[in-house]
Amino acid sequence: MIPAAAKAKRSIFHLTDLMAFYRQDPTRRIAISVLIGAVSGLGAIAFFVALEWSRWFCLAYLAGSPAPEPAGEQLVHLVANTPYRPWLLFFIPAIGGLISGLVVYTFAPEAEGHGMDAMISAFHNLKGFIRTRVPFIKAFASIVTLSTGGSAGREGPIAQIGAGFGSWVSRILKLSVQERRIFMLAGCAGGLGAIFRAPLGAAITSVEVLYREDFESEAIIPCVISSVIAFSIFTFVFGFDPIFATPGFVAHDPRQLPIFAVLGLVCAPVGGLYVKVFYGTRDAFRRLSIPKHFRPMLGGLGVGAIALFVPQAIGGGYGYLQAAIYGQLSILIMCLAASAKIATTSLTIGSGGSGGVFGPTLFIGGMIGGVVGQVGHMLFPEVVTQPGAYVLVGMAAFFSGAAKAPLGALIMVTEMTQSYALLPPLMLVSVIAILFNRGSSIYEKQVADKFNSPAHEGDLTVNVMEKLTVGEVFQPDKPFQTLPASTRFVDLRRAVAASGQAVFPVTNAQGTMIGLLSVTNVRTVLFEDALKDLVVVGELCTPPVSLRLDQSLYDALLVFLESGYGQLPVTEHKDGKLSILGMLDHSEVAAAYHREVSRRASQE
Repeated sequence: MIPAAAKAKRSIFHLTDLMAFYRQDPTRRIAISVLIGAVSGLGAIAFFVALEWSRWFCLAYLAGSPAPEPAGEQLVHLVANTPYRPWLLFFIPAIGGLISGLVVYTFAPEAEGHGMDAMISAFHNLKGFIRTRVPFIKAFASIVTLSTGGSAGREGPIAQIGAGFGSWVSRILKLSVQERRIFMLAGCAGGLGAIFRAPLGAAITSVEVLYREDFESEAIIPCVISSVIAFSIFTFVFGFDPIFATPGFVAHDPRQLPIFAVLGLVCAPVGGLYVKVFYGTRDAFRRLSIPKHFRPMLGGLGVGAIALFVPQAIGGGYGYLQAAIYGQLSILIMCLAASAKIATTSLTIGSGGSGGVFGPTLFIGGMIGGVVGQVGHMLFPEVVTQPGAYVLVGMAAFFSGAAKAPLGALIMVTEMTQSYALLPPLMLVSVIAILFNRGSSIYEKQVADKFNSPAHEGDLTVNVMEKLTVGEVFQPDKPFQTLPASTRFVDLRRAVAASGQAVFPVTNAQGTMIGLLSVTNVRTVLFEDALKDLVVVGELCTPPVSLRLDQSLYDALLVFLESGYGQLPVTEHKDGKLSILGMLDHSEVAAAYHREVSRRASQE
């Protein structure tokens, strides 16, 4: 029990500990964060290039249905003169689902669904452990899913690429479990910061998305370092332009605030519906009596059917978000696109397809924002002068409500669009969306806060017991008895009968403690008359164990567990001699812990 308890103690990792952690060995810690960021950036480059070319080949070249791209992501400039082939557009998502399902469920079943949830689960439940093959399987399966029209985001696979590398590096370097969790988050932040060109938002999202009402603040420094490095490498190759171009939105008219509030009120119930449909669809697929490998293919057939009528609802959809920002989509198209996107995302990922939910969530929120913005412009043209601004606000608000990650979402959206003037309405609408949609989250593996996470299950107990000392619990006026080493066995029986002690300190002629005698250890021979004049206490005692007044209760608990005694002497050095002050019971330690927890709870 002791090694596990000591390990639990060492794993407690607060912000102050993190600063000390970096001060003690800053070069190595920073170097690991930089390495993880560099690999995450390179992984994001490879993933982005493979995805864009695969998407062009499958949708534009084969199906004759090219998807528009946002202003900052026009990588492939080739024009495919392929005529529109609706029959292939119908079947190609199913083909992608079949390939993805066969690969994932054969080689890495944990790579199914949206990767961010898998990363969250690895943090809370798997001690930051991600199998080395998972990032590669996830990346391949996600590229296949997205390039064939599956409705999913790219943040899931890229987060798992970075997180998987962070976990692998930590294992290779034999770092602690806590460090492995921290550097896994650093890898996630690096991948997100690169692929979305949003280093600050990615770092905050990585520490925020784990909980519904908390932050993993201990990881913020490595997440920032990794994210900045990955972002710098990615933008060095693809440029520093944001993903979405905007006409320079501003929000300086206070009369817009009620309309923005309406947007938040609309996002809240739609977000709850989105989560319910998403997980309802997933549960329905899991109840099907067919092999898991073929379920994504069935989901792909549903996506293909929807694509024939609402092509905006397949793939990532960022190009259509760009069109909505410029006001090039009608209210009807945006309503249909948002509704169909909920269905296609649920079919793609709920069936076991590989991808993320961040991108689809942004798309749905953006379309809702576009509808509210255009309706507001129609009703109040002098107030809502830039309806496209509501697209951006809707993106952040909807994700905030659906994922319970408001700060990361609003910062990421501002970085993806460089529309920092919209921060005030972004903050307002995100708060409203969260307040009115508190009961559900698109990330099922989220927990409420740190004290509901297995990663921090020992924090409360250890912290409370480390704040208390033996001196605060010890009662010096409680009577106790010591036994001279020369005490005969017959006299020991009288001492046991007259005292309530279970453990007796044994002293030599000078009064120095030389051992401990436990009644439990001698119970079987305590009443053997043949021993009464043959044995003395000094021959029965075990080596001495004691506690100090300045020891924490946590350290005292470890001594109790290691020794196996229910009572231990409390000693102090005085005038060069070890003096016995009294006895402390294990039950007194437990009672002190209970009192302190109750006191803190009453204060809260």
